[in-house]
Amino acid sequence: MSLLGVHLTLLIGPTVAVPAPVLLTQRLESAEVTHTDEGRSGFQLIFQAGRSGPVDMLEDPLLATPLLRTFNRVILIVLFNVRPRVLMDGIITHQEMTPGDEPGTSKLTVTGEDVSLMMDLEERAVEHPAQPDLAIVAGLIARYAKYGMVPVVIPHKVIDPPLPIERVPVQRGTDLAYIEELARRNGHVFYVTAGPAPFTNTAYWGPPKRASVPQKALTINSGSLTNVDSISFRQNALAPEMVTGAIQDRRTHAKFPVHTFASLRLPLSTQPNWLVNGANNRKVLFEETASSFVAAFGRAQARTDLSTDSTVTASGALDAGRYGDVLTARGLVGLRGTGYSYDGLYYVKQVSHTIKRGAYTQTFTLTRDGLGSTVPVVRP
Repeated sequence: MSLLGVHLTLLIGPTVAVPAPVLLTQRLESAEVTHTDEGRSGFQLIFQAGRSGPVDMLEDPLLATPLLRTFNRVILIVLFNVRPRVLMDGIITHQEMTPGDEPGTSKLTVTGEDVSLMMDLEERAVEHPAQPDLAIVAGLIARYAKYGMVPVVIPHKVIDPPLPIERVPVQRGTDLAYIEELARRNGHVFYVTAGPAPFTNTAYWGPPKRASVPQKALTINSGSLTNVDSISFRQNALAPEMVTGAIQDRRTHAKFPVHTFASLRLPLSTQPNWLVNGANNRKVLFEETASSFVAAFGRAQARTDLSTDSTVTASGALDAGRYGDVLTARGLVGLRGTGYSYDGLYYVKQVSHTIKRGAYTQTFTLTRDGLGSTVPVVRP
């Protein structure tokens, strides 16, 4: 499907995804893809359905084709400004048929999620003796190599390998649920990104990427340079949490205090809310179990770091044609034209792409830890 210099390629198939036949490409009305750094990303394809002749009397050809069956693999590639981007590599999970009263009004909607879905189908009870969290995560991701998953596992702040004579990490649940649990415990995120090449996926387990090169700037209130259709901001002063409590070390049996006082994330604002709030920050009790003071402090700090990530949230929409690029989630982007308080760098938490004939729009959610720009100028 081609529109406004954008070409969308659909690959689909039960085992190996291949270019979609003309039957599917001609009837494809829209494609929507949502990327997020928490949970699975998803896609939705809407096709024009309906029987058009004697050959189709028994069944709609879209329903008859085996390509749109559940658990088939779907790869969406968008060619934007001569640069190919793999928007989605996913699995079909739902199919919905909506008959219409008039010819050409019937719709077939196919919905699915990224390939990390396959990591969430089987609950297991597995021991991981003498393995720190990052080793467990790398091993679990490796089980899904047939989906082209390449693990990118970033070490957490505190590495406390479990001694088998003291404790053995036990997984009870699906691989995906356990990986996400380990991510939350260490202040990390886990997601699977399609690409960079078709049939490959990057499985990222680590802190939110706050040191990446910013994408093309989002611009408002700047005349012909404006590329954002709408945007709004929300500040939550109650978000930051400082952890306080105590733990008894299993090895020494000594009691140690556990306190956090600040976020250790790379700041994206000059006035982080946790710093501005001072004594007014929420204080929560440390009630988790940990084998040592080192492990306890790591989990407490992870909770504080996560709580400060989304103190300021910006939600908006843009036209991809005027923006001139594809806004990508899970990285940085610059924002300009709002004034000092809200200008600057943001972390792109979520982006939804909606592609139709004649239109390509993107809605987004940006987050950071407070007000004030950390950079004197946002690059175009």
